[in-house]
Amino acid sequence: MGKIICIMNQKGGVGKTTTTLNLGAGLRQQGRRVLLVDLDPQASLTSAVGVQHRTLTYTLYDLLKGEAEWDDVMIERNGIPMLPSSVSLSGADAELSLTAGREALLKSLLATVQDDYDFILIDCPPNLGLLTVNALTASDEILIPMQAEYLPLDAMSYLFETIEIVRERLNAALRIAGIVITKYDARQRLQREVVDVIRNHFGDQLFQTFIRSNVALAEAPSFGQDIFTYKPNSTGARDYAELCQELMSGGLAKV
Repeated sequence: MGKIICIMNQKGGVGKTTTTLNLGAGLRQQGRRVLLVDLDPQASLTSAVGVQHRTLTYTLYDLLKGEAEWDDVMIERNGIPMLPSSVSLSGADAELSLTAGREALLKSLLATVQDDYDFILIDCPPNLGLLTVNALTASDEILIPMQAEYLPLDAMSYLFETIEIVRERLNAALRIAGIVITKYDARQRLQREVVDVIRNHFGDQLFQTFIRSNVALAEAPSFGQDIFTYKPNSTGARDYAELCQELMSGGLAKV
């Protein structure tokens, strides 16, 4: 049975989509079967693989509502299958709020294909609404991208509170795969200081691999490509390859 990992942080701009895309591509390079899920109404992951979400007839939203079949929704880019998103998903909190079992809609959906993949990676929206709760309910593990800045650190407490609530009520088996530092520049004293604070707070939950600041990581989505396709010899590609190895070795999998 494949492992479902949600990539989540309610703080925007920390590299969730970049991490989802490039982890998926790196795992595929290692021979793993990967499915990407764009659960963000901003559809950043969908755009990052070169798909204009406004041109899609069906998206993940239609699948969640039971108004489309898998074959209607699934797309494939650079050899990786994906469930795309669109702005219509922004209405999910309101439209699905009265649906029975609304917190487990995504879990039920992914359970039908979980055996077909080694890893299912979910790119989550930057908030703690119903879609995020669905991702946490469906997932085995949560991977948290985080910048070495004080504001993202301050917001972490809310995320951990949400994780605990989901564990108590919906998914007792949910574990933290780890926290990964993104957009890291060791030359900046502030970032080094924040990393020390993070280690003090979350030491054994921090991945050894840091994703260094690298312009190629920002450029690749404009070409609809992952970093391994766009610039396989870049710092970004090396960092995500190392993160893949760390994840495949079992991650940190902390309770």
